[in-house]
Formats: sequence, C-alpha cells, structure tokens
Amino acid sequence: MEVMSSRSVWGKVHAGSFSGRQAVTRIFSDCTCARAEAGREADSREFRSGVKAVVIERSSSSSVEATRRLPYVRNGAAPRHAGRWMPQPDHDINLEEILNSLKGTGRAEELDEVMSRWTGKLSFRLMVTLLNQEKDWQRSLALHDWMCEKGGYRPSIFSYNIVLRNVLKARRWTLGEGLVGEMVQNGVEPDKFTYSTLISAFGKAGKFESALMWFQKMEENGIVPDLITYSTLIQLSGKVKDFERAVSLFSKLRASGIQPDLVVFNSMINMFGKAKLYREAESLLQQMKSMGIEPDTVTYSVLINAYAESEKYDEAREVFTELRTKGVALDSTTCNMIIDVYGRLGLVKEAEELFWGMTELGVYRNVVTYNTMIKVYGEAESLAEAFRLYHSMEKKGVLPNIVTYNTVMKLFAMVNNEEKATRLLKKIESSGVAPNAMTYSTLISIYGKTGKFDKAALLFQSLRAREFPMDHILYQAMVVVYEKAGFMAHAKRLLQELQHPASASRDTAINVLAKAGKLEEAGKLFLSSFKSGDVKDVSVFKNMIDLLASNKRSALVVDVYRKMRQSDFFPDSHICYKVMEAFGKLGLMKEAEEVYLEMKANGYVLSEECHWLMMELYGNFGDIEAAEQLFEQLKSEGDLSDNLIHLSMSRVYERANRLDDASKVFQEMKLRENAPP
Repeated sequence: MEVMSSRSVWGKVHAGSFSGRQAVTRIFSDCTCARAEAGREADSREFRSGVKAVVIERSSSSSVEATRRLPYVRNGAAPRHAGRWMPQPDHDINLEEILNSLKGTGRAEELDEVMSRWTGKLSFRLMVTLLNQEKDWQRSLALHDWMCEKGGYRPSIFSYNIVLRNVLKARRWTLGEGLVGEMVQNGVEPDKFTYSTLISAFGKAGKFESALMWFQKMEENGIVPDLITYSTLIQLSGKVKDFERAVSLFSKLRASGIQPDLVVFNSMINMFGKAKLYREAESLLQQMKSMGIEPDTVTYSVLINAYAESEKYDEAREVFTELRTKGVALDSTTCNMIIDVYGRLGLVKEAEELFWGMTELGVYRNVVTYNTMIKVYGEAESLAEAFRLYHSMEKKGVLPNIVTYNTVMKLFAMVNNEEKATRLLKKIESSGVAPNAMTYSTLISIYGKTGKFDKAALLFQSLRAREFPMDHILYQAMVVVYEKAGFMAHAKRLLQELQHPASASRDTAINVLAKAGKLEEAGKLFLSSFKSGDVKDVSVFKNMIDLLASNKRSALVVDVYRKMRQSDFFPDSHICYKVMEAFGKLGLMKEAEEVYLEMKANGYVLSEECHWLMMELYGNFGDIEAAEQLFEQLKSEGDLSDNLIHLSMSRVYERANRLDDASKVFQEMKLRENAPP
C-alpha cells in the first residue's frame, strides 16, 4: 500500500488559501488525517495487527542498532537510496538561520523555497539535527516529508523517532501509530527508542492498554526493554492500581538482569505500601540497601504514608526515626505526615517541636503544615493554641484554604460557638474560597446543638434552592437537627424525600437512610437502586452491611456482600469482620474462610479481630487443626499482639475440652512475655 505523506496533501492547497500560523495548523491537520488514514487503513485495530505482522517479519541484515546518537556520513561518502545520491555534507552551515527561515513557512511552496537554498549542502547528520531542533510537530512532520521526497535523504530511524516524539507530545495518537506503520513500510524497523517513546507517551496520557500493547510488541520483536521503559510501566501500573501487573513487570526486570534504580524501588515500595503489604515493602527497602542504593526522602515518605493510612502510627514513627538517623533530607510532605502521626499518638509536644523546628531544618511550612498542627491542637483540646496558630497564618504569608476553615469550624463546634461559626462562614465566602459540604454540615450541627433550629433549616433550604451539591453528610446533619428539635414529622418527610430521584443521588439517599437506622426504607431503596445500576459508591454497601448487622440480619448481610463483590468492590477490614461473623452465624464456615483468604490473597491488611474471629470459627466448627495452623502462621508473622493470639488459641482449646493444650499455650504466652528482648 502506498503511504500518503503530508506533502501530497499540503501541495494541493491553494497558495492563497492560508497564511501564517493558521495555514500551518489547517494544512497540517489535513495532511495528518490523510497519513493516519493511510497508515491505519480504516480501523485502528486492523492497523495495529498489520503493523505487528510487518514488524515481526524482521530481517537480521536490516536491524537497526538502538542508539540515540545521530549517524554521520564517513569520509564524505554519500549513501545511496532509491537510486539517488545523498547531498555532500557541508560543515559550514548556520542551522539557526535555517530554523528562523522555517518559522515563517505555512505552505509547501514556502518550505520548498527555504529548503531549496540548502539542497546539496546539508549532510544527513546536519539534516537530522535540524529536524531535532524543530519543535513544532506539524512543521517537523512536513520537513521530514521534504527530506525523504525532495531532499534525497533516506528514511531513517533517527528522523522518524524525532517526528514521532513531537507528534505524540501533541497527543496525536492516531497519527503517531500511523507513523510507525509508515516506518515499517519504508523498511525502517522501530527500535528501543521508538517503543519507549510510544510507551511513555501513551502511559502519561492515561492510555494504559495502548502502552501495554506497544510493550508487548516490543517484546515480540525481540527488543529488550531498558530500565526507563520498565520504570514507566511500573509507575503506570501503580496509577491504575494494577498491583499484580506491577509485580510481574518488576520480576521481569530482575530476571532480565537489569538492576532496579532508586526510582523503580520507590515505585514498588509505594505499591506495596498502598496494598498494605508492609513485609514486602520492608523487604525491598533492605534489598535496596544491600545493593548499595541508599533510600531517599521519597522512599521513607511512602513507607510513612503507608503505615499512617493503615493507622500503624508506631511503625510510621519508627521509619521517621530511621530517616533522621540516616541524615536523609526532610521535606514538607514528610514533616506534615509525621506531625499528624504524633497527633494520633497523643504526642503533642513532639508535634510542636517538629513544627517549629522546620525552619531550622530548612523545610518550608506550607498551608498543609499549619492545617495539620491546628488539627493536632484541636484533637488534644488545646483550643487556645489552635486559634493562636490559625490567626498567625496570614501574618506569615500563608493563606488559609477550605481545609483550614473547616478545621477551625470544627473547633467552634467543640465549644458550641454559633456566633463565631456564622462569622467564619461569611469570612470564607468573602475570601473567595468556596465552602463545601463539610463546612455547611458542621455549621448546621452547631446550630442544632445551640438550639438555633430555624437557622439550620434556613441554611439547609437555601443550599437546596441554589442547587448546591447535597451529599449524605448534609442530609444526615439536618435529620439529626430535626430529631433533636423534636420535629419528627420534618425528619420523616426529609427521609421520604430522599427516596425520590429528584431530591438526591441514590448513593446519598441510601447512606442517609442507613445511618439514620431506617432499615426498611434503606433496604427497599438499595434493592431498587442496585437493580437499576444506580449504586456506584462502596460506602453504600458498607453502610448497608453495618445497618443489617446491627439489626442481626445475617442473611441480608451476606446478600449485600455478594452484591458488593459482584460490583467489583472489596470490603475493608471492618466490613470483612461483619461478613465473616454473618457467615459464621449462618453456619457457613467455608464461606467465612473464603472471605478471609480472599482478602489476604489480595494484599489487604486485616484487623486483629478478623484473625481472632477466623481462629474461633475454626474452633467452633471443630477444625482444630486449621485453627492451630493459623495460630502458628500469625505467630511467625509477628504483626499482631502476641498475647491476644495466644489467648484466642487458648479459648479454642478450652471449648474443645483440650485443657492441657490450653494450659500449654497460656504458659508459652507467659514465657514469651518474660523473654529478654
């Protein structure tokens, strides 16, 4: 198939039709469509299959060495291509002059006129250098066509890669794939840089499947990916939360003999951390050190964040201690996380010391730092310090954001200061910061606590009147206010309104009804919404399971859980416990075990309660051997409270009337307690 170049279209445009930049854009838009259609034929999938077939038929004699260096003509010899001699090189060329001349071109005749002055004067190497310096994707495409059609230069992997880079930077995906097809048809094989460019561009654009397709073609054609390619794909896997693919890519990287660098290790540690696979994350950290790769701020930060998100605050603190011991530089993100960790542990003094010591450490205190410290003070009920820090922000040149204002609003809620909370809302609105649902729901709650029921109702109705996005937090706050005021009819009417599609989203309505304990209403709305495909948030399933479990509806808990999994949502540890408990009450031990094992297999960290429950279920159903195996496994992992594990196993033995074994486990617990560290 003959490949249509941009010039074949460009040349058909009347000389007076376009001018300047508009001409370049309009003309090249036409030519890129033609190239894309020619390269892709009619359908993108057919084109990709065709490219694959052509690329696979590689000839060892025509393979191109993967290198970023530009070629040059040795000894002045002119390479021959398609019966034409290449121009002789001229080492006295001013490329800047040519580039400036090209900037004003917008038609084929103009580009021909500029380049005709240099015919026979530019070596292939200089021509590729010129092409590389032309950053406009449309002009670089046209210049490449001139090279191959009128300039007498051979099609080259180097020139194609440059044009491909520019085209993909402009997000012209169809055209980029068409260029690869054109390369192959012109006898130019894609090299490592070609594939890396494609993978990186598609990946950064969120086109993960396309990036993987080019990675597969790269492997199929015997081109070994380099570290950068693997690193790009691993990071992309993390962005789309494809944990298994990331691990697979990392394994391939190691198997190929490529040594991971700091960026790859950080990506994988971050991945393991988000999957709550702390043992694997720590193992990678040790591997890094053994390979002589020193962890940096990012390495430690991702570990701290992983532990903090799972409420493993002591472990997060230990990582920070190691960071400081190693002398690794701190940044604002790390300090902010540790200030929050200190607050969670009740270590207000340590949080203060780090906050005020950041200047000496050379770390800037940003708005997140102030927000975090104000929150720490608030949770410690040090309200004077919290307000003092809030008022000092603007003096320090740090402008409050909505998180700041919401945190301060919660401080006013702690002391039921309705007047100052109302003034704060006016300040927020006048400052140009948009209040959100949390802002308004907190204020409505304050009005309810202080008996200002009319103000709460007026604010709620005004939000609905101006079509403010109403979420379940706002509805729940207003329902509580009505009930507190004794306006049960109003509360009931509001809950009934939620069951009509026009009042709120189905997710919002179900969440409000569930949190209000309205079992029948929430259940009916959930079933109808699930059937129509309107349940889109995992919180709906969680709130329904909580509601049903609290009402001892085990069979319905199981039903909602199965619908949850059918919708590709995973439960968290809390819901996992509720579901396992429901299966146990229904006498379905194997199903409870499946939930437990599936969660573990997918890398989710389960609470201690889930492990104890599984052990007890084994015991209750007479599978003492399985309970013993789990007991030994949990002991070896060492992530849980040793005493509680032993006590759980001891209870299993007691219920099985194996009192001697129960006594042995209890004695083992005592010995481990008294063992030296």
